[in-house]
Amino acid sequence: MAEKEYAYFSGCSLEGTAKEYDESLRAVMKALGVGLVEPDDWSCCGSTPAHTVDHVFAAALAARNLTLVEKMNKDVLTTPCPSCLMAFKKAQYNMSKDEAFKDEVNGLLDEAYNCGVESKSSLQIIYEDVGLDAIAARVTHIMPDLKVAPYYGCILSRPPEIAQFDDPENPVSMDKVLTAAGIQVQDFAFKMECCGAAFGVPKREMVNRLSGKVLEMAIDAGANCIAVACPLCQQNLDLRQEQVNKTTGSNYSIPVIYFTQLMGLAYGLSPRELGMDKVIVSADRITRRITREEYEKIKAEEAAAKKPQKAKKEAAAEETNN
Repeated sequence: MAEKEYAYFSGCSLEGTAKEYDESLRAVMKALGVGLVEPDDWSCCGSTPAHTVDHVFAAALAARNLTLVEKMNKDVLTTPCPSCLMAFKKAQYNMSKDEAFKDEVNGLLDEAYNCGVESKSSLQIIYEDVGLDAIAARVTHIMPDLKVAPYYGCILSRPPEIAQFDDPENPVSMDKVLTAAGIQVQDFAFKMECCGAAFGVPKREMVNRLSGKVLEMAIDAGANCIAVACPLCQQNLDLRQEQVNKTTGSNYSIPVIYFTQLMGLAYGLSPRELGMDKVIVSADRITRRITREEYEKIKAEEAAAKKPQKAKKEAAAEETNN
């Protein structure tokens, strides 16, 4: 039985092009003792396009789903997708602040939304509610070849008054979660830079160049893999990587993996149940796994081998000084 349980909104992308995100998140949450319950008859939240047409309509699309969560007697909704998250958070923020706006939105709904649900990213749930100690305790395997650049994208922690999570300019939650899972994390200066978002069709060259810069900086940071928490970022950096190469004259071949897939590998879950076969740039060459016990034994042997060398150097230095 799950120790914690949340209402869960997978969203449209995780039903299709980002199915591996949904699969890996569910597997990791189960391993961590977290239950996820989807609202019956959920619908599109409006995501990015809706608010460009009508703010009231956009809020209504999001609020309809939040009303379903209220009917479940849940006060927290988690979603892995930053675009869905922002749709819910903006609806909540604007309806809570403006009674007239709230009435206008509820006028479009069959059942009124009473603003009783807090929306959190799944990363936030794992980081804050599960906690780093519990994340670390579940680790069974180490990937010694893996060096990860954590990429947050534009809106996971921005704007701060709405996101209310992590640092809006230098977030660290994914860094800490992956580190707790025994994964080597590189210092990545481009963790918040835009990849081009939803402009992949109308502004393809712009998106390719922006995504190319993210890939370039990750490699410069010493990473051989990029961890993401956003379906759109994953698509731009992974699916479009060959397009990026053609646009920029580069030869990038760096895997772009959901942070939940990496956690699942550290938890000993199989690549298939984590959807590792669904990414375009394969991560097989960098996700070699050894058990935690094997890793600790290797490290202990390395430390023991260094002791005589250290003692020899110290003795030589002392002899020189004398």
